[in-house]
Amino acid sequence: MDYLMFQLEKDTHTPLYEQLYNEIKGAIIDGTIKEGAKLPSKKKLAEYLAISQTTIEFAYSQLVAEGFISSEARKGFYVQNLEELALIEKESPVIVMEEKEMDTISIDFSPGKIDTESFPFSVWRKYSKEIINDVNKDFLQLGHPQGDYVLRQQISSYLYQSRGVKCTPEQIILGSGTEQLMPLIIRLLGKEAIYGIENPGYPLTHHLFLDDKQKSIPIPVDSEGAVVSKLDDTNATVMYVTPSHQFPTGAVLSATRRSQLLSWAYQQDNRYIIEDDYDSEFRYTGRPIPSLQGIDQNQRVIYLSTFSKSLMPSLRIAYAVLPESLIMQYKQKFSYYAATVPRMDQQILTKFMDSGHFAKHLNKMRKIYKRKLEIVTKTIANFNPIVTISGEQSGMHILLTIRTCKREEELIALARQTGIRVYGLREYITGDLENDSDPQIVLGFGGIDTNDIPSSINALINAWEIRKTP
Repeated sequence: MDYLMFQLEKDTHTPLYEQLYNEIKGAIIDGTIKEGAKLPSKKKLAEYLAISQTTIEFAYSQLVAEGFISSEARKGFYVQNLEELALIEKESPVIVMEEKEMDTISIDFSPGKIDTESFPFSVWRKYSKEIINDVNKDFLQLGHPQGDYVLRQQISSYLYQSRGVKCTPEQIILGSGTEQLMPLIIRLLGKEAIYGIENPGYPLTHHLFLDDKQKSIPIPVDSEGAVVSKLDDTNATVMYVTPSHQFPTGAVLSATRRSQLLSWAYQQDNRYIIEDDYDSEFRYTGRPIPSLQGIDQNQRVIYLSTFSKSLMPSLRIAYAVLPESLIMQYKQKFSYYAATVPRMDQQILTKFMDSGHFAKHLNKMRKIYKRKLEIVTKTIANFNPIVTISGEQSGMHILLTIRTCKREEELIALARQTGIRVYGLREYITGDLENDSDPQIVLGFGGIDTNDIPSSINALINAWEIRKTP
């Protein structure tokens, strides 16, 4: 069984995974899906129903937990004998069990992890103590809807010096992560906006566009970043890009493509570019690449970034720089919104930046991540040309291409069996991928201890049964 046809409603309050769970359970109970039948793989069903694999996983996990199906390693999911199963009424609430997979993961090559050993805890603790004081009672109250002005001042100054971003504190909006700011931007740009999205690309933004029922058009990515010429063949009005270090391929948007993209935006008044500059602080070769916003002459770039890579993901402070015309609309539409970032955290970060410790920390981490990348590159070089690297100019992840007869899913499963988590490029692709292409793995190295990198990579390569080049 390769496909299951179910009508899932995205306009209801019932989550998609719960709808899918109920549909499959009902089909098993009424015999439409027979005992022993193999359910479609999560990937195939996700593609067929145009929903995320996470949604499929939640539904399947609940069915496994309740005994309707079983999971067999490297084989799939199979319908169980229901005679001994006390059937649950369809109206019963669905409770998805929390994933306990981390207990069996010893090495995680997640592109979202950072080096926690090098964080300046003593400095952060010092400023925390200074802020958490009864003389700062005002910080218990709600602050400015866009975030405290003093922090927006620090961010404005930092962006100009480090990224060439030209903005005033009044143009900056703080939010508790990109996932909180993006829905506001989507609402601000209006229901008529049609989004071009990088393919492959950042899955969070892909899901956000789908959740907000916005039309999105995949734009292919090559070694020079998003293929801007493809935009002319679409009716997209907004292009979302990660130009400094494309996620997940690591490509840098070339100077020619940057000019083409800005020219595209200037052709119509309703066109904008969303520039996500998520890890631009960490560039290891050549001169720093200026932001698109900094070279934009017509106020068409919405600039996004976060402190998740530069400081810590758990800080939950991201920011958007809106063009002057949009910031006026934002204040009119969302003036009643309260800032979603705790003021204590805002004030601690303000002191951290104002004292110069933020710049010092970035310089330190840039050296650490550069050293980690060098070790990664040197270790993987032992397996060239079977395993090759791309996207290593900046950031905290690289892309591996593996010349093997194994499929990407097999490589991920083989790694998982030895307690290693890796992420396949297919997870970030919208639509189909050429079946004959070599499998590619997105390998994050930021969260791996420097001394453990060689052994971790060797363990991964061994799990794939690849030998060193003589």
